[in-house]
Amino acid sequence: MFKKNHPNYFYTKDGIRIFYNTNFSTENLDSKRPVLIFIYGLLCSNNHYKFQIPYFEERGYQILIHDYRFHFASSQDGDIETCNFPNITKDLHELIENLQIKKSIFVGHSMGVNICLEHARRYPEDMIGQVLISGTVIPPQDVMFDSNIFDIVEPYLKNFTKKYPAFFKSFWSHSYKNPIAQYAIFDGGFNKKQVDLEFIQLYMKKISELPEALFFHLLKIMHDHDIINHLESINTPTLVIGGDKDKIIPNYLQRILTTNLPQSEIYIVKDGSHVPQADFPELINQRLGRFIDKVENRN
Repeated sequence: MFKKNHPNYFYTKDGIRIFYNTNFSTENLDSKRPVLIFIYGLLCSNNHYKFQIPYFEERGYQILIHDYRFHFASSQDGDIETCNFPNITKDLHELIENLQIKKSIFVGHSMGVNICLEHARRYPEDMIGQVLISGTVIPPQDVMFDSNIFDIVEPYLKNFTKKYPAFFKSFWSHSYKNPIAQYAIFDGGFNKKQVDLEFIQLYMKKISELPEALFFHLLKIMHDHDIINHLESINTPTLVIGGDKDKIIPNYLQRILTTNLPQSEIYIVKDGSHVPQADFPELINQRLGRFIDKVENRN
C-alpha cells in the first residue's frame, strides 16, 4: 500500500500480536511532524482508504496503519470478548509509545469513529487532531437506514446463525462471490455512480477473511459504547465528515458530534454515501489536507 513499506509486528503487554505498517522506518521518524493514523470501520480494512493513503504519502506525510486484535494479520487467538474499544485503543496507544510517535492525527471511518473518540478520551496526549467520517455515537441498530429495523431483525438473525452454524459459516466465507450480495452492499453503502464494483468485491473478500462471530460482537460493543457521555470533555481539534446521501448512518448524527465536541467543524459531502472518501476522493483529500495543515501549524 505504501511506496516505502515497513511492515512489522508488535506485541502488546498482554501478549497480543498486532500487525502494523508504516511508510517510514523507526530511525527516520520525524518527531516534529505528525503521523497520520488511519482507523477503519466495522468489518472493513485499510482498503477503505485506498485513495487517501497514497495521496498523503505522495505529499510527504508519515503514515501508520494497523490491524486491530482479531482482525486480518493481527492475532485472532483467545477470547473474542477482549476485542473491545478499551483494548483496541490500549493496543494502539502501546504501539504509538513503542514507535516513539510524539504527534498523531487520527482519521476514523464508521466504527473507526468510536475508536478515535475512545482514544481521545483515554489517551488525549497521543493526538493533536482527529477526522471522524460517517460515525455514530448512538447505537447503530437504532438508527441504521433511518429506522430501528435492524434492531428488530438482529435477534432473529442471531438465532438463525446459531441454529444453522455450518450454513452461516459457508455463506460468510463465500458471499463475496454472490452478485446479489454484492449489489445489496453496493446499493446500501456507496454512491454507485462514483465507486467501481471492484471496490465492493475487494471489500467483501476482506470481510470473508474475518471470523464470522466478529460481526455480532462488534455490533454489541458499538451498541453498549457510552462515549456520548464524554464528548464534551474531548478537546481534540476535530473535523466531522458525512455524506448527505448516507443511507446507513443518517446525517443528523454528524451534527450531534459537531454540537457536542468543543473544538469541531463539519463538512457535508453532496451526494456522498456512507463512504464519501471512496465516492469523492479528491474532495475529501483536499478537505483533509486543509484540516491537517491547520492542526499541524498550531502544533
